[in-house]
Amino acid sequence: MSILEEKVKALVERRSVARLGGGQKRIDAQHAKGKKTARERLALLLDEGSFEEFDMFVQHRCTNFGMESSHPDGDGVVCGQGTIDGRLVFVFAQDFTVNGGSLSKTMSEKICKVMDMAVKVGAPVIGLNDSGGARIQEGIDSLAGYGEIFERNILASGVVPQISLIMGPCAGGAVYSPALTDFTLMVKDTSYMFLTGPAVVKSVTGETVTQEELGGAGVHSSKSGVAHFAADTEEDAIAQIKKLLSYLPQNNMELAPQRPTNDPAGRLDDALNTIVPDNPNKAYDMYGVIASIVDDGDFFEVHKNFAKNIIVGFAHMGGRSVGIVANQPGVLAGVLDINASRKAARFVRFCDAFNIPLVTLVDVPGFLCGTQQEYGAIITNGAKLLYAYGEATVPKVTVTLRKSYGGAHIVMSCKQLHGDINYAWPSAEIAVMGAKGAVGVIKDVTEEEYNELFCNPYQAAQKGYIEDVIEPRNTRFRVIRALEVLAGKREERPAKKHDNLPL
Repeated sequence: MSILEEKVKALVERRSVARLGGGQKRIDAQHAKGKKTARERLALLLDEGSFEEFDMFVQHRCTNFGMESSHPDGDGVVCGQGTIDGRLVFVFAQDFTVNGGSLSKTMSEKICKVMDMAVKVGAPVIGLNDSGGARIQEGIDSLAGYGEIFERNILASGVVPQISLIMGPCAGGAVYSPALTDFTLMVKDTSYMFLTGPAVVKSVTGETVTQEELGGAGVHSSKSGVAHFAADTEEDAIAQIKKLLSYLPQNNMELAPQRPTNDPAGRLDDALNTIVPDNPNKAYDMYGVIASIVDDGDFFEVHKNFAKNIIVGFAHMGGRSVGIVANQPGVLAGVLDINASRKAARFVRFCDAFNIPLVTLVDVPGFLCGTQQEYGAIITNGAKLLYAYGEATVPKVTVTLRKSYGGAHIVMSCKQLHGDINYAWPSAEIAVMGAKGAVGVIKDVTEEEYNELFCNPYQAAQKGYIEDVIEPRNTRFRVIRALEVLAGKREERPAKKHDNLPL
């Protein structure tokens, strides 16, 4: 055997050891918890044979508290590039079998290199988080590593899509990287996120709480809104991420890929002509409207279990990727509150950053009233959604189905916020308020008179605030044609360092 052959053999053996991470015993322990290893997760996520690993032989440089006695190759994170459905992505997956996936300075350098490359070439970056947190033995170096990652998250924001999968623990400062990314997905029962764990909470506040109750997937996908998606299994989580990516462009300079469909753009749905109840106080299901107008009835919802009075998500219309924002009359009558405003504003801003047209379906009676909302800054939070629509320069098509009252009318992509094409159904009521409230303010007017004058779409149409009053059954065709007309839209805004979004 030649010297080169011996060196090649040594390389192959060293790679084999590196791929085992913390060793078979720790791999078995990971499996016993119902969790996959970092490499197994990447194998599920990426196209077969597409993964190219970077920095397999990087080792930590810590010499404190016995760390100098062990220098595993890779240092607890697997990084590289690959493809998903043939499209380039950059990935990093923390390896819990190596020092509990704790973050060292060298681990942060590996992650930052991948993120820098993603921005440089214009491709999404996906992080699989499974870490015990900062590597305490490294002290401030570990904290500096987190800071470097956070800065990369900030610089990449709005440039390339950033997606976080929480596949295990994510606590302390580690939670801020996922919070800075565009979408966060958690796995039920095996992942959790919190700044301080149950033991600290108990010692400081006296409150007894489990990890799941404090920061599990159910909590963050329904109560806090930190997680956009909650999956039952790791396989389900990865499948959701693949589907999410199918609606997104590679970067902020590109358009999302078009998806061929056999669903005719001119398909009519007579059921929409009767979906709005005669009684204006009666609810109906907005999901039925969405399914009717999008390609093949396929709607990929974001934040499904959080702030259910508003619906956001992705679909295709005429093969084009679109972002859907819709009030949900079936929950709190579709009213806007703090959480609904935050949820929709974040989604609108993402779509605008990545050139995804916005289709808004309006049925909103107003903002939720009460001390809880006022003390919680409904004014500022409502302004976030107002601001998001107002600054968005992507094509914006708005359809008012029924109620569109007061300030909520303005917030929901009205003409004055540069809505490009605004339609209304004949059932639309576009007014400062409903007739019942109005007759209590205006003297010598009946509800019937007020309804006839204001609670209809025609005054708005007469003044040019909407382009047309359309038959509900024609909604799909009219929206798709509007999107085709707006495909070449160009809108410039005044130069500035950055905006000052109301936070």
